[in-house]
Amino acid sequence: MKTNQSNRRDFITKMAIGTLGAISVPQIVSAGIAESKSKKIKLNNNDVILFQGDSITDAYRSKTDFQPNSSTALGQGYAFHAAADLLISHPSKNLQIHNRGISGHKVPQLAERWDKDTIELKPTVLSILIGVNDYWHLKTGNYKGTAASYRSGYRELLQKTKEKLPGIKLIILEPFAIIGSAVKQDWFGPFQEYQNASKEMADEFDAPFVPYQKIFNKALETAPGSHWAPDGVHPSIAGARLMADAWLNVIKG
Repeated sequence: MKTNQSNRRDFITKMAIGTLGAISVPQIVSAGIAESKSKKIKLNNNDVILFQGDSITDAYRSKTDFQPNSSTALGQGYAFHAAADLLISHPSKNLQIHNRGISGHKVPQLAERWDKDTIELKPTVLSILIGVNDYWHLKTGNYKGTAASYRSGYRELLQKTKEKLPGIKLIILEPFAIIGSAVKQDWFGPFQEYQNASKEMADEFDAPFVPYQKIFNKALETAPGSHWAPDGVHPSIAGARLMADAWLNVIKG
């Protein structure tokens, strides 16, 4: 016969299991960031925040609208969602938020336009997501770069940025992929080299790191890949919101 103490212990165990079963995606994001022990940054008044990268950052943004905090200039993806949250959460900080992601770009294309699209904007916070095309285009035979050239080119960009903008706060985002119409299982061994390199850049430059692969893997426990990124690379609305939630988790306050 069970004692009151054992009944209470069973009740607590069942409640804990139920709580875990009901965990929300934002909680999964927070857990992923916490597990990675990512650094965080604090926003200051008048910060200029720049999102850089490829199509995932671009997300159909206007290429003729260069105004900060503009919905058309920020696109339809995670940068827009993150910017909206920042602007509503920090209305008195006078944040100026830009998006300069361009579809199809790799590290070499970032380097070609870095002065114009990054340095000249004088960002105080720079968020970078790059790498999926560096692997994808190599895999399809349309590019000769390697994981080693990705790493060295990425490092050169960050070194240049630190030299030109000494007080800049960097945020490094992990390139990610899940099984989808464009991504098969054979991606995951070679692609991990690029993911490891992005983490190395975050460590080397003392920057917060957003572990998107871990976060999307966790999200797959709640819904299939088609819900988050149908082709395995480009996020859906839900995937973009998931990315924004993860990005916001490395911002203090």
